[in-house]
Amino acid sequence: HPNTYNIQNNRNIIGSGIFISPKGVLEHAGSVGLSLIVWVCGGGICALGSMCYAELGVTIPKSGGDYSYVTEIFGGLVGFLLLWSAVLIMYPTTLAVIALTFSNYVLQPAFPNCLPPFIATRLLATICILFLTWVNCSSVRWATRIQDVFTVAKLLALALIIVVGLVQICRGHYDALRPSVAFEFSQDPSVGQIALAFLQASFAYSGWNFLNYVTEEIVEPRKNLPLAIYISIPLVTLVYTMTNIAYFSSMTPEELLASNAVAVTFGEKLLGMFSWVMPISVALSTFGGINGYLFTSSRLCFSGAREGHLPYLLAMIHLKNCTPIPALLVCVSTALTALSTLSKTHNLINYVSFINYLSYGVTIAGLLYLRKKRPNLARPIKVNMLIPISYMIFWAVLLGFSLYSEPVVCGLGMVIMLTGVPVYFVGVWWKDKPKWVYRLVERVTYMGQKVCYVVFPQEDPSETEPLTASKAID
Repeated sequence: HPNTYNIQNNRNIIGSGIFISPKGVLEHAGSVGLSLIVWVCGGGICALGSMCYAELGVTIPKSGGDYSYVTEIFGGLVGFLLLWSAVLIMYPTTLAVIALTFSNYVLQPAFPNCLPPFIATRLLATICILFLTWVNCSSVRWATRIQDVFTVAKLLALALIIVVGLVQICRGHYDALRPSVAFEFSQDPSVGQIALAFLQASFAYSGWNFLNYVTEEIVEPRKNLPLAIYISIPLVTLVYTMTNIAYFSSMTPEELLASNAVAVTFGEKLLGMFSWVMPISVALSTFGGINGYLFTSSRLCFSGAREGHLPYLLAMIHLKNCTPIPALLVCVSTALTALSTLSKTHNLINYVSFINYLSYGVTIAGLLYLRKKRPNLARPIKVNMLIPISYMIFWAVLLGFSLYSEPVVCGLGMVIMLTGVPVYFVGVWWKDKPKWVYRLVERVTYMGQKVCYVVFPQEDPSETEPLTASKAID
């Protein structure tokens, strides 16, 4: 039923980013009015991307999302580079940012007049990631139950912020939202800064592409998948915009920019003796967000290993618990590495969002390429060509001006992605390696199996079978 998919998509999109990104969006937009426009337009861009992904999801019914589509369309190298950037940049950095947000919201009430100690925030974030990795290694059921329970905390926190903000507006506290004030710029607006504001907002919206992970399970996808997108994306956009409006009903732009934990500052100003509710709710929300990203990133490693792009050990699951322990251990290792080398959270969001948008654009470019090369391919959902073309124009402008405004931060992500080229040719493309290399890999795999108690799962042919039927039609 489409309502089921609406709930699932809302849970995926409404993440912890809404408690992190408002400060960055306002800083780059330069005014309250323009920041709200960025939030609304960001939701519209997600809607365009979601429709493109819906077509790809039912045209190429394989698990693995973007990675599987790009591999199927452009071949192994491009797919590997996307996988490489996801494993080394996107998921580890996102996990580190959310874990740091969790620790900041937990510790901020204990340090009301200053920032929490650097060591304390890193230590608490590390403990949180390690604990949730243990949960995901122990039981899939525990991991999914944590996700369900902590999603409720996230929605309650947002509902509380919006309701209290509306009460404030009804009482006449909306000076920062008056048009004459809202468009007073703290800096001269530029296309580059607006592009970076969109990158900050996109961090909160990340997750819009997760709906197509369940396209094979949707009844009548041609009807229900677009319906789920049309309902869920506008709803999430409304929630995010109303949350930011609520913030501005009680805080000046200067107060929001000075806050290390926006929701905590909001609670302290308006909730009085109940202000403790806000940091607890946001901490629970970010806790669930870390769990969700661990779950998703480990499954991506699992899919990459099954394609032969990562060591086969990562495609194995625990004999009794059926959890991908080797893949989870890789994910937690990269996340802790990112956590230990982090600088400003603000720059990290630009860094990871740039790579995210790069992968979205490559995937949607694949849709256009597939339309031209395989016009007779069966497509249960077929979007108007203006949708992917519009998305690609916005994509090119956004990435171009973001790279111009933040050449070091954004360029570093591209450099790390391109380091995957020699890795691909040595590790994947080169088949005639010396025998001692294969013996070493076999020995490491065998030791990993014994330590983690893992084996290859029984494969479902429908998940790995290429588009044989479609190719026959062509």
